[in-house]
This record gives sequence, structure tokens and C-alpha cells, in this order.
Amino acid sequence: MRMIGFRDVMLTLMNFAGGEKDLVISLKENNDFHSSESAVGTSKNTKSTTSEEDGRIGESKGPGMIVLATLILAAAVANLNLSVANVALPSIGLAFDASQVQINLVAIGYSLGLAASVLWFGAVGDRHGRKMMLIIGTLLAIPASVLAGFAPTVEILIGARIIGGLAAGMAYPTTLALIAALWSGHAKTKSIALWSGIGAATAALGPVIAGYLLLSHDWGSVFLVTLPLAVIGLIMIIKFIPAHINETKDRVDNLGGILSLLMLGALILAINIAPLANQTNLLLVLTVITVAAGLLFIIRQRRAKSPLYDLKVATRRTFLIAAVAGIIVFGSLMGAMYIGQQFLQNVLVYSTLDSGLAIIPAAVLLVIVAPFSAMLVRSHGSRFTLLVGYLFCLLGFLTMFFLWHEGIPYWKVGLAYGLVGIGVGFAGTPASNSLTGSVPVKREGMASGTADLQRDLGGAIMTSIFGVLLTAGYARAFSAQIAGVPSNVQQQISSNVTAELLKSFSSAAEVAKQHPQYSTQIITAAKSSFLTGDHLAYLAGIIAILIGTAIVFFMYPKKEEEMNLLAEYHDQDK
Repeated sequence: MRMIGFRDVMLTLMNFAGGEKDLVISLKENNDFHSSESAVGTSKNTKSTTSEEDGRIGESKGPGMIVLATLILAAAVANLNLSVANVALPSIGLAFDASQVQINLVAIGYSLGLAASVLWFGAVGDRHGRKMMLIIGTLLAIPASVLAGFAPTVEILIGARIIGGLAAGMAYPTTLALIAALWSGHAKTKSIALWSGIGAATAALGPVIAGYLLLSHDWGSVFLVTLPLAVIGLIMIIKFIPAHINETKDRVDNLGGILSLLMLGALILAINIAPLANQTNLLLVLTVITVAAGLLFIIRQRRAKSPLYDLKVATRRTFLIAAVAGIIVFGSLMGAMYIGQQFLQNVLVYSTLDSGLAIIPAAVLLVIVAPFSAMLVRSHGSRFTLLVGYLFCLLGFLTMFFLWHEGIPYWKVGLAYGLVGIGVGFAGTPASNSLTGSVPVKREGMASGTADLQRDLGGAIMTSIFGVLLTAGYARAFSAQIAGVPSNVQQQISSNVTAELLKSFSSAAEVAKQHPQYSTQIITAAKSSFLTGDHLAYLAGIIAILIGTAIVFFMYPKKEEEMNLLAEYHDQDK
């Protein structure tokens, strides 16, 4: 089977761009490039040139499509690293005899590092150079991937994933910031649609690639797959991305950056630690750090001359509601992929490749829907488009909740993933576009950082919540099954064996191998317990989507009011 829509994606890029030279001419004719006071600048000469010194995109070499392709490729490194672990989680669990909490941390480690650092590093790029941050982040991704691929323990693997996320925190927000700084108007909307759609589709393809690798390689191979992309992307970044594009001269609020990193990192870890009965003190410490860092961050941002996160801008309706909406919708996608991959392999007994291929409907429909999402934003506004996206996401989770059981045919799996893919495809563009449209050009790093938070904080929180519910539901259900067996059988089950059975599905599978005479009973009980846990996760997803729908419906402005507000914000920011 050929890679999902790669040729189609490139054709779409070509069609949207209208060719390299035509894109530049079209943007100029439609006033789609910013003025001299914005991102690109204007030339005093009649002949256009490409200049790294002033960030000007010139007509003579027509780099518009190349620049966009470079930024999408750089984002692909982060998107693939974000999702390749999901399909390998059962294999990782078996290799390290990992608990469900450790498996959860492997899954969200990358999102944790990215979400915790993205605001700070986005601001550093705004001040010291977005190209510089893009290069450093892409470069750091290489050793992080190598460390993850050859990690000798699950703790080192989790650490490598967090380091990889920090690298992505340098590179990933810069891609959207550069798009927002280089294009405006209709061209920016189309570029963001491609960035959002292809990026999400790339993340969805991660399990397919990982599943294929795992047929003949061990779990570590999935973390090495992005190395060639990182090297190629690094070369293209150095060659094609302008060195300076309207960076601000304001000082970076490094104290605010440290506080944001502590606040978000501690929050995500606290959610994952919550189900561990013997970690009450650590949970309390993490909670105190989260609350204290959050309060100090708000105080700091109100008093700083050059705040890391402009709270006045952040409270704008088109910014705030879009940010919340994006956190829920992107988090739903990542949470569905996380739980779904374990369901397919543990309960339906899919191979790694088959479980990866099961994602294809989401990837295909994301690519197809993204351009239509941009059109819908123009014709009906962001609110309507977000609500359409939420409707499809809700239908996807309802399908999982009511139809995903042991022994189901594939069409029920594909239907759920397809519906979620359509939902994210529709909601992704307005969620990101509203952020960049609500801020002044000098705050594009803040907007792009928030767009990344939508995906990564949303993914980390939703995956963590889903993981906690899965862990708690699985352990409780398995405990009930052990308690229900005859007392003479219970006496034969040692405390160590009980702990292994309750730790995770992978651990239960390992116990089944060690006791083949009870293998069928153990695996049957583990599957039943897993289904109890994952249905709690699907229910949480349904509730989150309904809350997000209500927020968008009642609080996000309709099209005409949205346009008036954006115009008002633009006038304020002059």
C-alpha cells in the first residue's frame, strides 16, 4: 500500500501555491504579503531579491513553495516523533515489564517536554531569531531520537522522550510563527490549513510506519525513523529559511519561561501520578508546584514590561476560546490514538502493522478535509467550522464507546477513526488561524506557541486522563475478577503475581506466558479488565467534547462579529 496521499499532498501544495513564481505574484497582487512594517518588508528596488538579512521573500527565485515545504517538513519531524510511540507501547511494556503508569509516561513524555517549553522557546525565537531556534531544535532532535531508540531502561526512555519534546519546543512553534510572519490574508489561511492538515495527517501516519518497522525490528526502531527527515530538514532550513523575519527587540521574560515550564510539567506529571496509591507525597508536591508556579506566572506576566505571555491578548475572545477549543479537539485525537492502539493489539490481537494501518481513515480524511476547512472558515466563520469539527469528533467517540468491543470487525474501528479524523480536519484550521489572527505580528511566537499548546498540552492532558482512567479501571476490574475466584485458587496467587496482573495488560500477558496452564483465563480476564478501563476513557472523551462544544457555541463570536473583533484587534495593535 502506498503512503497515504503523499503524491496528493504534494499536488495540493502545488495547486495551492500555483507554482513558485505565481504564488509570489499572486500574493503581491492580493496584498497578501505584509507591509514593510510587518513580516516580510518591501524592497526599495524594483527587482525582487531573496535576502536572508531582512527576511524578504523574493520573486526571482520564487521560494514560496519551498519555504512552506521546508516548514512542513520541520514540523513533520515533531509530528512523527509525537505519535510513533503509540503502536510500540505494548512491545515496550513487554520489553521492560513496565507498569501502565510508565507506559503512559512513555506515551506522553514527548508532549510533556513540548507543552512545558513551547511558550518560553517561542518567545526566545521571537527575540533572538526564529531560524536559529528552528536549527537548534531540529539538531537536538537527532541525539534525542538515538537515545530513545537505544534506551536500556524505561526510565531513560521516558527521559529521552522528554528531551525530544524540549527539542520540538524549540523547532515546532517556529514553523507556524514563520508562516504567520511570511504570509497574511487568504494565503496565510491556506498555508495554515496545509500546515495543520498535513501535520495532523503525519502524526496519524506515525503508527503505520512504526507498525511496519516492528514486524522485523525491535521497539527502538520506531524512535529512529525521523533521523533522515531531521537531517534533510536541517539542510533545507539552513538553505531556504530567511535568517531574520521581524523579530521583536523586547527582552525575553526568562523567569516567566521557567515558571511556565514548571507549571505545565508538574501539572502533566501530577495527572499521571494520581492513580499510584504509594505516591501520595509526590502527588502533593507536584500539585503544590503546579498551583504556586501558576500563580507566580500570572503575577509575573501582569508586572513584566515584556511579558512572555501577554494576558491582555490572551483574553481576547477569538484567542482564548480558540485555544480552549483546540486543546480539547487535538487532545481527543491523541487520546483516541493512544487508547486505540492498545485496544487493537491487546483486545483485538492486531499485529503492529495492522494496528498502524487502522489509523489510515483518520490520516486520509484529515488531508482531504483540511482545504475544505479553510473554505468553510471564509464562508461561514471559525465558530461554525469548529462546531462542525466537534460534531464529527463526538460521533467518533460515541462509536468507540458503543461499538468497540472484543471481536468486532474492522469497519467499526475505521469508522471511529475516520469520524475523529474529519472532526480534527475541520476544527484544526480555525483553532490555529484564530490564534494567529488575534495577535500583533510581534506576538506571532505567542500565537504559534499557543497553537502548539493546543496540540501538545491537549494531547498530554487528554492522554494522561485517558491513561489514568484506563489504569484505574483495568486494575479495579482485574481485582474484582481475582476476588471472585474460589478461595483455594486465591491462596495460590502470590502477592507478586497479583501485583504483576494489576500493573498493566502487558504484565498480565507476561504472567500468562509464565503460567501456560492458566494462560487463557489470564488473557480473557485482562481483556475484560482493559475494556472496562478504556470505556471509561471514551466516556471522558465524550464529556470533554460536549464541554468544548458548549464553550464554542455560547462564547465564540459568529462570523460577522468575529470579523469586527479581528479588525478591532488589528487597529489596536498598529
